Formats: sequence, structure tokens, C-alpha cells
Amino acid sequence: MTHRLFNAYCRVVLAHPVFWLALLALLCAVAAWQAREFKIDASADSLVLENDEALQYYRKISKRYGGSDFLIITYTPSQAPLFQRDTLEHLQALQSDLKQVDRVSSVYSMLDVPLLFSPQVEFSDLANDYRTLTDKDVDLSLAKKEFTEENPLYEDLLVSDDGNTTALLVSFERDEKYYELLYRRNELRSQQHEGELDEDGEQALEEASRAFSDYSSQIQERTASEIDQVRNIMDSYRDQAKLFLGGVPMIATDLVRFIRADLKIFGIGVLAFLIVTLFMIFRRPRWVVVPLACCGVTVLTVTGWLGWMDWKVSVISSNYISLLLIITMSITIHLTVRFRELHEENPDASQKWLIRETAAHMMRPMIYMILTTMVGFSSLVISGIRPVIDFGWMMTFGLGVALVVCFLVFPALLGPLKAGQPQQGRDFSRKFTLAFAGFTERHRPTLMVLAIITVVASLWGVSRLTVENRFIDYFQKDTEIYQGMLQIDRKLGGTTPLDIVIDAPSTEARTATASSQPATGWDGESMEDSAATDPFASGGDSDPFASAEPDPFADSDPFSDGSSGEDPFASAPSDDPFAEPQQAKPNPLKGAYWFTPARLAQLVEIQNYLQSLPETGKVLSIATTYKVAEKLNEGPLSYVQLMLLASFIPEDLRDQLVRPYLSDDGNQVRFSVRVIDSDENLNRNELLAKIRTDMETNFGLQPEQVHLTGAMVLYNNMLQSLFDSQIKTLGYVFAAILVMLLILFRSLPVALISMVPSLISASLVLGLMGWIGLPLDLMTITITAITIGIAVDDTIHYIHRFHEELPKDNDYVATMKRCHGSIGKAMYYTSLTIIAGFSILAFSNFNPTVYFGLLTGLAMLVALLSNLTLLPALLITVKPKLRAG
Repeated sequence: MTHRLFNAYCRVVLAHPVFWLALLALLCAVAAWQAREFKIDASADSLVLENDEALQYYRKISKRYGGSDFLIITYTPSQAPLFQRDTLEHLQALQSDLKQVDRVSSVYSMLDVPLLFSPQVEFSDLANDYRTLTDKDVDLSLAKKEFTEENPLYEDLLVSDDGNTTALLVSFERDEKYYELLYRRNELRSQQHEGELDEDGEQALEEASRAFSDYSSQIQERTASEIDQVRNIMDSYRDQAKLFLGGVPMIATDLVRFIRADLKIFGIGVLAFLIVTLFMIFRRPRWVVVPLACCGVTVLTVTGWLGWMDWKVSVISSNYISLLLIITMSITIHLTVRFRELHEENPDASQKWLIRETAAHMMRPMIYMILTTMVGFSSLVISGIRPVIDFGWMMTFGLGVALVVCFLVFPALLGPLKAGQPQQGRDFSRKFTLAFAGFTERHRPTLMVLAIITVVASLWGVSRLTVENRFIDYFQKDTEIYQGMLQIDRKLGGTTPLDIVIDAPSTEARTATASSQPATGWDGESMEDSAATDPFASGGDSDPFASAEPDPFADSDPFSDGSSGEDPFASAPSDDPFAEPQQAKPNPLKGAYWFTPARLAQLVEIQNYLQSLPETGKVLSIATTYKVAEKLNEGPLSYVQLMLLASFIPEDLRDQLVRPYLSDDGNQVRFSVRVIDSDENLNRNELLAKIRTDMETNFGLQPEQVHLTGAMVLYNNMLQSLFDSQIKTLGYVFAAILVMLLILFRSLPVALISMVPSLISASLVLGLMGWIGLPLDLMTITITAITIGIAVDDTIHYIHRFHEELPKDNDYVATMKRCHGSIGKAMYYTSLTIIAGFSILAFSNFNPTVYFGLLTGLAMLVALLSNLTLLPALLITVKPKLRAG
């Protein structure tokens, strides 16, 4: 098969170098044109599982309870206390300037909310007027106490515990076109997942996906401009305050900038390194130009293809350029070293003969080398994580392009040139690799024992691997993303949204509950539904909704499809509903399961439980509003008061105070919990399991009533899938490569021996991660599959050369030394190039990329040492029969 392929290659390619040069030039022109459509994606889809059912449920919930698009600015005065008139005026000026930013619909802060306990007011006073911090006669010491101690709506939300940090919420106008395109695409995707799309439906899905992708790119550029405006305004206020910017739009925008910076740094850095390396190794311009041409054509072709396919690059796949440069360079170095060896052995040979013989010797191992590397990357497509899947497909395609390009560009550029004279001089690399041959010959038993110890120690480290990692740790500590998230986490109630949705029990369950013992709360107190027997049990006529505020961060979940949500800090509208008596409307909450005093008291118990957990920060729900109402009323509200109140609530106020936490029929409630992501003891999976268990055990809720959703759940699902993804990818890559090695070498012992260096390097990296406590993440789960795929390349080259050299004297030790002096040099050059190339990734601002680069570089170093020592030691010890392929 290979012989027929090579003969066809000689007839079609080697005989027509000028034609292929012209065709490649045309290909590059087309690719460069298509590369204009190259796009970067930093959306939240990169943090979720493909077809995660929890994602579908969350999107349904987000449509019901609303969502928003906003930025958060933390404000800590540097020269005076926060609750001082000069500081408040400075904050107000900042707020006013921010309102001038394009598309900003509102900017809300502690200055806009009604003061209820400074001093305590009656609801009747609120109906006529209420005061805010902007009023000159406000007692600021009392206001500080309200924001930090008295008002459960404001504490840890608007002002930190120490009373010196606050937040501004910059809300943007809702982009209806974006959500229309998003809903359309998601609807078609759901139908496709259910197998309901016909051919026309598939076409509609493709068009909807393209339309959404194009519009998302426009929004991405627009958002970046808006955030730049916000940052410019913030810069003019930093003289008197310490400001940090946060929020999903800012994180997504900065991630795109990280990706672009990484693409430049990795591309330029690797390219510069390759130029220097090639010149130092080969010391002739042609051996710099030809490999760089191969790399350039490969990268340009793949980038153009990505643009044509509208395949966006994410943080995970942003290093595709450096990887393609490294692997393409590896191919050209092997071709170059073989060409120069043939030239040294045949100094009078023609250029045409040298090119032909180089291709003849290298085509078979190169094809298997690339195929095994493609297997390593293609194993990522079964991970179930969208950006990892995309990365796997991108690199699989890119590797195929690299192989074809190298076998076209290499002969096409060298063909018109003269062979010249072979270079002479001292070959230090050959002496270096021969030293490994001598070491291997003398210390075979030691190498075997060391390999066994390494594997055992690595397996022990693997057993300690975890997947629990903090999103905040993905970023360098000097980035604004890290600092802003840390500030919100520590000062303003946490960053990661977790929604707990509780349904009313079924009719059968309600009947059974009524005839059984009442459930007890988390603190053991009874929560019997007194409203069922006495709806008029408690007196008072306070309005529990007059000043309630929903969580300004609760709907920041980036996974939400989004839906319109009113401003969470908005004060009562100008047509104050309490200013004049109003005609009562039909009560929309009459008969609502959760809208009774006793059940609201039960929700208060649940909220107190959630707030007691050390991993949680701010918790908001309809119970928060009820707690404020009780505090102002100095006692519980009656059922009648609740019903009358619900009748008078206008629609705009209902959107702010009721719908984010209570369904329209009153039979479902939502708790908005923010989890402290920077907590070093946070274990998401254990926390979610504990909350679910306690809800059922301590509060008498049935399993089907309780639903945990939100960003934390989706992120946790992705993390928990990492172990499964790692096992799947490793199993796939081992099995596939073993089969390929069996086909190549036609010997089970040789195939098994060939796997040893890759196994050693992959297990060592995983074991090291377990030893040092580095968890698996989106990037590090790709290391082992990629390591095995690339590390086996040198193994294939070495054994293939061993097979060629062994018949000369049938002496395994002598053959080993000849291989070390020939193919060993190419392995040495390519491995050092790969190691240094991966190490350049350490300059990324995205920590998973840093770990990926350093750990993969380490794996390549271990693979090189194993291929130069352990592999030949096994060959000369086992002495397997090497058969022709």
C-alpha cells in the first residue's frame, strides 16, 4: 500500500514541483482571504457540557424569572470613610458619568435605595415619600448601621460588612435581536437532539447558527468598546477610590483579549524560537526558509479554513497556532535530518535523487507519526465538553494539513536548488545522543527498575487527582478579573450564582403531609402550616413589598438565555402606587401554595439555613422581602394582609419584587444564592449534595420538589465529567495507537514496547499533578492524550530506523548505537523544539494554558529521555523480531 502511494507521489508531486508551488500560492491567497472571517469566542458555552440536561432546565428557569446584562464596579474610598458626604458625592459623580456610556440603561447604587431603618419608618411614610443617602439631612451613622446590620436586603449586597466597600450596577439595554436569534438556534438544537429535524430543519439550524454567530461577533466588538468607555471613566476617579470592574461581559471581553494576546505571543514567540533553533542546528539559510514555509502554509491554511467554517477559537484552542508550528516543524526537521544524512553518505548525488530517497525513507513513518498524533487529538472529541471537542477537531484537521503541506512544500522548494556540498564539522548533537546509547548499554537493569518505580509512584499520584478547582484561579492575580472577583467574593456576598428552585408538592403529597407530623426546620423547630387552619392568625397591616430589592447579581448567570428583568435597585416609580388608594384587582396569588404566612415562614427558615453554610454568601428570595416586612411591622403578617397586598401590587413593581423569586401562580419559589468561589475549602459537588439532602431531610421536601440550577451546577457538572473524560480519552488513544502500531510493525511485542515511553511520560504528568495537588481542568485533561499522541512519534521513527539498520549485522547493541547517531539526532532536535515551544505557553494570562504548556513540555522531556534510554533498553533486552511493513 505504501509503495503504491509513494509511486503515485513521485509521478504527481515530485515530477511537477513548479505546478505545486503555484497551486500552494493560490491556496495561501484563498486562505488569507478567508482568514478575515477568523473569530474568537469567549462565551459561557465553554464552561458547560455538550447537551447537559441541567443547562436546558436552567434556560427554562431563566426565562421564567428573568435575566440581565450588566457590569459590577466595586468602590472602596481611599481617602475618607464611605459614609461621609464628600465620598458619597464622589460616588454620585461617578454614577452620573457612567450613565453617559453607550447603551447603558441605568446605573444603580446604594444612593438609590430607600432607607427603611435610618430611622425606622412606617409603610405609610413610604407611600408618601422616602429618603435616600442623597438627602442632606440623613443621619449617615444610622444609614451605615442599616446597610451593614439592620436591613437584610442591603447587607453584604450593597455594602460590605466593614462598611467601606460598595458596588455600582451598570445595566445595559436589552438586545432583543440577540435573544431572538439565541432562542431560535436553541430551539432548533433541541429538536435536533430529539431527532425531530428533517433536511429542511437541518438547513434552518445551520442558517440560525450562522446568524447567531455573526451577530454575537458584532456584539462582542460593541461590548468591548463599551467596557473601554467604562474603564476610561473609572480611571478618572481612581485618585480617590479603589475601583474594580466585574461582571460576565467584562470577563468575556478580557478573555477575548487574552486569546488574541496569546495568539500573538505564542505565534511570534514560537516562530522566533524556531528561526533561531533552525539556524543554530543546520547553519544554512535553506534549512531555515523551507521549514518556515511549511509552517506558514500550514497555519495560514488552517486559519483560513476556520474562518470559512465559522469555527471560533476559544481559550482552550487558542494555542492551535503554536501547536501547528511545533508539529509541522517536527516533520520538517525529520525530513531535513534524513536529507542531510543521505547527502553526507552520497555527496555526488543529484538533488532530485536526494529528495526522492528522503521521501522514500520518511513517508511511511511520517504517515504513522501523524496518524498517531491525530489519534491523540481526536480522542478529545469524546470528552463531552464543547471547547475541548472543538480543539480536538481543529488539531486533527490541522495535523492532516501539516503532513500534506510538508510533503508538497519540502520537495517543491528544494527541487529547483542545487544539492551543493554536504556540510562538514563537529557534530555535538551526535555525541550527545551516543552518550545515551552508552548509558543504556551499561545500565539496563537500573533503567528497568527506575521505570517501575516511576510508574508505581505515578499511579499513587493519580489516585490523589481531583477535579475541584476554583474559577478565580484560572486567572493571574494581577488581572482585573481576579481582583474584581476576589473583592466581590470577600466584600459583597460571593460571585458564583446558585439557584434553588422549590416546587409546591403534588396534590397527593399535600394530602399525605397534612395527615402526618409537621416537618422540622434546620434548627429543629416545627414548621406546621398554621395558615391551613387559621389564615387570620397574625395581625398588622404593613406592606412587605414596599421597598424590597431583588439580588442585583442573581441574574448575572452567563448560561442563561436571558430575558427581560427590571432594574434590581430601582425605587418606586413616579406614579407611586402607595400615594393614593387604588382599586383592588383580582388577586393573582389567591390560592398560591407558597404565598401564606406559615409557608413564607418556612421559606425564611430555609433561607436562614442556606445563609448558615460557610461556603455561601448572599442569599435572596421572597423570604428576604418577607423578613423586611416583618421587621418593619414588628411582627408577622396575616394571610389577609398578604392577599390584599398582592392585589395592589402594580405590574412594574411585581417584575422587580415578585417574579424573580416567585412564579406567577405562586406554586414555585426561587432562592438566589451566591457562592464564595475563593473559599479554599469549597467543594462544589459535596455542597450541592448536602443542600439537596438537607432540603429533603430537614424541611420535609420531596426529591421531585427541589431543583438545583445555575452557573455553579453547570460548572460542577463539567468538573465532575473531567474524570470520565480523562478515562475515555486515555482508553481511546491507547487502544487506537496500539492497533496502529500493530499494523505498522506487525508484532505484538514491538507494539507493546513502543507504548512504554508514552505511558511513562503520561503517567508521570498525571502523577505529578496528584502529588502537587493540581486539579484536572479544561486544559489539563488534554495533556495525556496529546502527550501520548506526540511522544509515540519519536518511538515510531526510532523503531522504524532500528528495523532498517538491524539487518546490516543483526547486532542489537550496534544497531542501537547507529540509531542514536542518526535518527536520535532528529529526535533530539524535534523534542527540544517541542519542549521549548510548549514552554512559551507559560506566558499566558490564563492559568490553565500555563499549566498545559509547562506540563506538556515536561511530558515531552520525559518521553525523549525514555525514547533514548528505556526504549532501546527494552529492544536489546527482549530482542523482538522486526518485520517489514
